[in-house]
Amino acid sequence: MSLLEEAYEPFVMMDQRSIRDSYGTIVRTWEEGAEIEAAATYDTSLQARVAGVQGVTSLYTVTTPKSIALNYHDVIMRVSDGLVLRVTSRGQDNRTPNGAGLNMRVVTAEEYVLTG
Repeated sequence: MSLLEEAYEPFVMMDQRSIRDSYGTIVRTWEEGAEIEAAATYDTSLQARVAGVQGVTSLYTVTTPKSIALNYHDVIMRVSDGLVLRVTSRGQDNRTPNGAGLNMRVVTAEEYVLTG
């Protein structure tokens, strides 16, 4: 097991569902979906803090195995503490080459609040 694989922890994909309530109103709810392994790190660099003051919210880096391609605006939740992140880049764009020894994809993400 590599150090990268040791950093992975359980996350769940959050799926949004639309249902009609008894009054005919459309209500959006969130449900836990598939469990994935990922590592989320918060960027605490000076550049990230300056960007945060300027309104940039993509301050997390999420690393997954290559077999998991997170898409733009996918929502995931860390099981250990309930941290919810929304992906702000494409998983297809940033992965290690097939011949590389590392097996990973990297996306950026922002903290997200689940709303109906």
